[in-house]
Amino acid sequence: MSPATFRTSSFRAAYDEALGQWPGPVEAADLPTPYGITRVNSCGPADAPPLVLLPGGGATSTVWGAVAAAGAARTHRMHAVDLVGDPGLSVPAPGRAIRSVADLVGWLDAVLDGLGAHGPVTLGGHSYGAWIAAHYAAGRAARLGRLVLIDPTRVFAGLRPGYVLRALPVLVRPTPERIRSFLAWETRGAALDPAWLRVQDESARFPAVRPVTGPRPDLAALAAAPGGRVDVLFAERARCHDAGGAARAAREALPGACVEVLPGVAHHALPLTAAGELARRL
Repeated sequence: MSPATFRTSSFRAAYDEALGQWPGPVEAADLPTPYGITRVNSCGPADAPPLVLLPGGGATSTVWGAVAAAGAARTHRMHAVDLVGDPGLSVPAPGRAIRSVADLVGWLDAVLDGLGAHGPVTLGGHSYGAWIAAHYAAGRAARLGRLVLIDPTRVFAGLRPGYVLRALPVLVRPTPERIRSFLAWETRGAALDPAWLRVQDESARFPAVRPVTGPRPDLAALAAAPGGRVDVLFAERARCHDAGGAARAAREALPGACVEVLPGVAHHALPLTAAGELARRL
């Protein structure tokens, strides 16, 4: 069945409603890559420094709207990416799935090339997107001016077994009810943007795709990379890992990085409920 089948009118309506909350005009681009078409939603001054943001698994680019509205799109040209193979408007190439870390790095190279981002780029990622960003930075430091890892998973600490058990039914057989129940549990009942939640409801229609997994990023290579600044921000109330322990591991592995734990926020809610803090730091 074609991936386009799952981009139903109801999904598009929810997706467009969430994008409608972003500040100013949003420019959509469908960038060709060796692994399919990648949708990137951009806003902010065209001549501002580039900021490329990768969402967590299943979150879509729409999760960054609150960060844009909080000020990130005033200081940067903000490019929010739909991950290929995830819910969203990116369309994988038939027979050319992303299967390895090397594939992810090649895919992100093509995305940055398509954006014309050949100067120093600020690359940020949340959760699984931060895992991708860290792998990319370990091998492509020359392309980046700054790396921002927002509650990265499986970079400095493993996932808690209890979190994995809760997440597994959502990954294997997602339904709107399961997605909402999981988010309510993980965020401890935080108030989440209703428009973004509708996107999450509609994402249950997409086929379950196993994300690329593999080793943790090469932190020694990341620490030795010349130039750019690294910021690592953890969510104090995250259920996926112990934020304090992960922060200690990050400080030990990256002694030159700015590592902080943001109080009072959970993992999945971070781009939504801590948007002002994230925009200020960006």
